Amino acid sequence: MTQAESRTHNLTPDGHEPVSVNYLVAGDGPPVVLLHGIGLDAASVSWRHTIPALAGHRTVYALDLPGHGDSDKPRTRYTTDYFVDVLEAFLTELDLDGAPLVGVSMGGAVALGYALDGGTPERLALLDSYGLGGDAYWRPAATGVLWTPGLGQHLWSGVGSSKTSVRSSVAGLVGGTPSEGLVGDVYEAVQDRGTVRAMRSWQRSEFQPTGLKTDHSDRLANLDVPTLLIHGADDPLLPPSWSRTAHRRLPNSDLHVLSGVGHWPTREQPEQVNRLLASFLATGGPASD
Repeated sequence: MTQAESRTHNLTPDGHEPVSVNYLVAGDGPPVVLLHGIGLDAASVSWRHTIPALAGHRTVYALDLPGHGDSDKPRTRYTTDYFVDVLEAFLTELDLDGAPLVGVSMGGAVALGYALDGGTPERLALLDSYGLGGDAYWRPAATGVLWTPGLGQHLWSGVGSSKTSVRSSVAGLVGGTPSEGLVGDVYEAVQDRGTVRAMRSWQRSEFQPTGLKTDHSDRLANLDVPTLLIHGADDPLLPPSWSRTAHRRLPNSDLHVLSGVGHWPTREQPEQVNRLLASFLATGGPASD
């Protein structure tokens, strides 16, 4: 990736086995940490256009969470809490404890969980964030498949077998036809079957019979951290109402709902998202469009 150097660091998250994590770093200036989503994602996927856009004024760190990208893919139980513990270890080891956090999808829930559990990020940016609602229309069906013998074992088994299968999966997430660049990046990210194993493990943890396991919505009033909320108006996975409700509950937040955008705003409208992020990180206040 242009302007980014790949580095590796060994971490021992609290209560877990040591794990080697890969991250991309670029730029110069105050730090910012970027967190990708689950499964069909990695630092080089969600943040391909964001890293060079922010690197002119920030030192950008984009972490491959365990089970993704070039990080280790241990046979462990993948949960949102596990990823929060990994993030805490990463920030501590690299002396980045106060750095702003930017998370997309599950990465947003990881950033938010870290802040709510005592972390001290200077500010937060949550993009189509998981963890802002207790249920979704697709959750009952997904739970049924995951916990049905035979079906759960084969869920996502075909992902990554071809670019056609990846294109089909990505098309269900974005607003419109996915770009060939996005399809290619996702295809490269899911070639290691350890990534599919991590995604399935996380889904079995999160998709419960009565709802979604991680829901921080009732705790948001206690979070007095400047927060930018960005959400695709056409997100087919996590409804924009989640971010609208979060905006009302957060003491210090700014909301932008992007028309024509699905679940991957950094890849669907990168220029607009990058302007919002750069403005927010420069001021700590409302982001201007």
